Amino acid sequence: MRVRFTGILSVAVLLATFSRITVADDDAVIEIGSRRELFVDHFLIEKLDGLWLKLHEPRLTPLEPDTPSGHYATVLKDGDIYRRYDRGGVADHDGDRRETTRYWESRDGIHWTKPDLGLYELNGSRDNNVIQANTRWFAHNFSLFLDRRPDVEKDQRFKALAGVHKGGGLCVFVSGDGIRWRKLKEEPVITSKDFAFDSQNVSFWSESEGCYVCYFRTWKTPHGSLRTISRTTSTDFLNWSPAVAMGPNLPGEHLYTSGTHPYFRAAHIYIALPTRFLPDRGSSTDILFMTSRGGDKYDRTFLESFIRPGLDPNKWGNRSNYAALNVVPTGPNEMSIYVRERRYVLRTDGFASVHAGHKAGELLTKPIKFSGQKLEINYSTSAASDIRVEIQDPTGSPIPGYALEDCPPVIGDKVHHVMTWKSGSDVSSFSGKPIRLRLVMRDADLYSFRFVD
Repeated sequence: MRVRFTGILSVAVLLATFSRITVADDDAVIEIGSRRELFVDHFLIEKLDGLWLKLHEPRLTPLEPDTPSGHYATVLKDGDIYRRYDRGGVADHDGDRRETTRYWESRDGIHWTKPDLGLYELNGSRDNNVIQANTRWFAHNFSLFLDRRPDVEKDQRFKALAGVHKGGGLCVFVSGDGIRWRKLKEEPVITSKDFAFDSQNVSFWSESEGCYVCYFRTWKTPHGSLRTISRTTSTDFLNWSPAVAMGPNLPGEHLYTSGTHPYFRAAHIYIALPTRFLPDRGSSTDILFMTSRGGDKYDRTFLESFIRPGLDPNKWGNRSNYAALNVVPTGPNEMSIYVRERRYVLRTDGFASVHAGHKAGELLTKPIKFSGQKLEINYSTSAASDIRVEIQDPTGSPIPGYALEDCPPVIGDKVHHVMTWKSGSDVSSFSGKPIRLRLVMRDADLYSFRFVD
């Protein structure tokens, strides 16, 4: 018989509940701590009944005047400043000395200014925003990141890899301010044997893996000679492991500019926005959505296009659809994706969701362990629908006071919402112990959840 409580659970019932919780095999329990978890894959999902994972469509915003549009762009949010880097100049081939790397700034990620840096003389003037010029190989695909490693040296707060296969591979550059750069080592650290590097080769410090990772352009796939992605790792950004082919391609898919990076609200989840190149369709391109939780595999839960070329006929050719490295926040409930001169927006965490149609459906998680006091969700419902959450022990039995009927229906649209039950919102009694979450939804989307203090 199920017992209902309106206040604090009795000590006897808590002890009985906890003894039941501990029967789970710890090897089968996923430790999530206080991490934010997004529904971009099936990692935490044991069962979906009447629900499905839905990829959402980024919304194109109006074009702002003087918006940068260069290839192989990187956008960083560094405190209150947005920094954008892309390729400028003209070129007859990869590594042409006339190529440059340009720098832009913004206070909102929408309106950009071109600072006169005075670092390089071009066409008889130093009034320009160029940070790399007059190099044979490196301005073509200068790709940088803000190093989040806790003990990083101040004069190496920014790091970059740059180079093409004709120049021997990728070289390391470092900077303290993101504007003035120096080579850390003269020779390439990732060499060109068996690899191409004629794309944007991205790297970052992985908090979850405890190392630097680099994703770069290669050729070999199980489906033949296709442009694809390989990965290598390093503990010092100078010495790199043997490359491993990721092989995320479907037959006939060429993948450029993987754009792999840690999501800014959940660094253990890597977002990838590769350009899909179709040479047999007029060299047209679009942008896909992939994820990774580290290691040598991408997850491709979603096989459809993420960003289509759209109504503009100029976007249906080669090199028309390269997503800038990094999705960044541009408002309390909004994040931005940059594709050349275009800016697309999604709600925060809104890449994908657990989606319910008109009929109610259920989601059951695998056994998890968390740390925190409250359960926070990012959700959206219609006016006539709702979401309810039940906390179960690992065997699937509702925990008294946290059963489905103890959860008031959640209605509305919020990025941050704390769940409550008849016994309150405090779930700290279950912190560090294996539980499951059961969600019942109709005409609603659940984007993410997290246990918070």
